[in-house]
Amino acid sequence: MAFLGKTSCSAKVPLLDDTVPLTAVIEASQNLHSHTVIRRYSDFDMLNNSLLISGINLPLPPKKLIGNMDREFIAERQKGLQAYLNFITLHHLLSSSELVKKFLDTNNYSANYTEIALQQVSMFFRSDPKWEVIEPLKDMGWRIHKRYFLVKNKEQPKERQVLSWVDLGPDKFLSDKDLQSAMKLLPTITNPYISPVTFATTSESSALVIRVFSEKGTLRDHICKVKPKEPFLKKYCNPKKIQGLELQQIRTYGRQILEVLKFLHDKGFPYGHLHASNVLVEDETCKLLDVENSLLGLPSFYRQYITQFRKINTLESMDVYSFGHLLYEMTYGRPPDAVPVDHYPPAPSSSIVSVLQSILSTEACKTGMPTVSQLLQTPLFSDMLLFNSEKLQFKIPAKLKDALKMAKECLERRLQEEQKVIHQHRRLTRAQSHHGSEEEKKRRKILARKKSRQSAYENEEDLSAKYNNNSGSGASSPPTSPSSPTPPPTTGRPRLLYSTLSLPLMLEYVLVFVLC
Repeated sequence: MAFLGKTSCSAKVPLLDDTVPLTAVIEASQNLHSHTVIRRYSDFDMLNNSLLISGINLPLPPKKLIGNMDREFIAERQKGLQAYLNFITLHHLLSSSELVKKFLDTNNYSANYTEIALQQVSMFFRSDPKWEVIEPLKDMGWRIHKRYFLVKNKEQPKERQVLSWVDLGPDKFLSDKDLQSAMKLLPTITNPYISPVTFATTSESSALVIRVFSEKGTLRDHICKVKPKEPFLKKYCNPKKIQGLELQQIRTYGRQILEVLKFLHDKGFPYGHLHASNVLVEDETCKLLDVENSLLGLPSFYRQYITQFRKINTLESMDVYSFGHLLYEMTYGRPPDAVPVDHYPPAPSSSIVSVLQSILSTEACKTGMPTVSQLLQTPLFSDMLLFNSEKLQFKIPAKLKDALKMAKECLERRLQEEQKVIHQHRRLTRAQSHHGSEEEKKRRKILARKKSRQSAYENEEDLSAKYNNNSGSGASSPPTSPSSPTPPPTTGRPRLLYSTLSLPLMLEYVLVFVLC
């Protein structure tokens, strides 16, 4: 996993970025150097049993009791386990889960985060005893370092609220004082499309936020037809009853979300965390959740996708890109299989496809996408009227606004640096792949033969010219011996020097597979 060192905008301490994808390669030898993990087949079996909650048919090779030490079987078993690892590390939700992270990276993910969260929450309750825990909401979200608890205020015992506790993230660039000031502003926000915050505070290393619990769940819960309290992997990995929304709902929800994004952008308040699980739906009204995430330095749900596209390099463009994912999910009932997306299934309206193409197409990801204001002017949303009498309110002091601006610039700079490294790595990989391809080898051989024939032909012409000159002069001296022909260039692979990139964006673990 990547630990992020200090930059000019760096946080005080290097922090772990859980969105960095992990890969793993199984080695036949038992090599115990750095980042080597010993795994038995039983470990894979235990992981697979834990992941069954996802409802996905995972490709784990079956057990074999007899003949499991044969050389051919060992090679086949290693190949099967590698395919299994590739499957779970390439799956967005599975690869983000605590189960997979702990399996691949025991050094960084060995702690009991629920226990740590309970200790922190208990300390908070001692300072403010009016709150009481009803039950922990186990595995409700995708973040490994975030835990949820259903709580109640003893003065209002019938009202259920949800408390979230989370470690500060690698993009935390506000000073502790400015962060605490910004968090205290959250309960003062008045906007019909933002879920109200009851209480928010921070410590040196973590944050705690309390907001009203919605029994009706998030937009993704509505799309997947699941209950809010169920574990994240069970709800979303392989839902059985997914259904896209009707056109009127898509237009209404889309307009509401764009309006609240514009509201936050105009205030200079960073968001960058839009996805269907961060949108509550109550009485046909969408309400954003976790508006505090960027303040706390938490990476985006789509960060591993965003780092692939250098045009998505600001929080505003991240919100637009994330809105494209959200619109696709509202339309088709599921997220896109891969991005960019250039071909779309039939949609309730051609105007939906037009908006999706302007955000998720290959062209949009390469050249840039529209702003939130431009999306509001598209035919899909421009004539969608919203009826709201509530006065919008979010006052940010000038000094804090400057601090938020600087933190936003630092966050964007870290993103752009990662994008640059990934871009360089991809160019290097393409060059190496092209140079080693059979087609390129064949082309180089043909070119070498042509140069060899051309060199030989030129040497023959030189010899002929020298012989004719000597004969014409009548000189008695013998003709000078021809110079040695120029040796043809080697037909082997030319020597290329490749710079080694320090890539903090993906860590490859070597697994030693032990047969027992």
